[in-house]
Amino acid sequence: GTVVGKYFYKENTTKTVFHENDIIFLQQGVYTDKKNMEDNIKRIDPKIVVEEQDKYYVYVGITKNQKNADKIKEIYEKKGYDIYEKKIPISNEEFKNNLEQFDLLLDKTTKEEELISINEVILANYEQTLQKS
Repeated sequence: GTVVGKYFYKENTTKTVFHENDIIFLQQGVYTDKKNMEDNIKRIDPKIVVEEQDKYYVYVGITKNQKNADKIKEIYEKKGYDIYEKKIPISNEEFKNNLEQFDLLLDKTTKEEELISINEVILANYEQTLQKS
C-alpha cells in the first residue's frame, strides 16, 4: 500500500500544473462597451457574460481538464472565434464538485452537439453559483 501510495502521490504532484482551486475558463473576449459586446456575441451559444470592474467578460466554456478545454476551444475556433484560456481560482465547493462530474461526461464524448450541450449546463450551473454568492 505504501509503495502504491507513494507512486500516486508522486504522479499527482508532478502533473499538477496549476493550483487545485484554479479552473480553466475559455474566454471569447473582454469588452468595455456593452453594445459592442452584445453585437459581437449574438451568434455565440452557449456563453455567459460576467461583469466585473466596468468590463464584460464573455466565457464559452469552463473545465478543470485541459483535454476538455481543448475540445471546447476547437469547436469555437472552427467557427472563427479566438478563444483564450484563463485560470481563475474558484472556492465554491458545490460548483467544483459539479464541474468534476461534468468533466467526466465531457471526457467521454467526442460528438460536438453533446459537448456543447454539456458545456451549456456547466455555464448555467456557474451562473447560478454566481447569483448565490
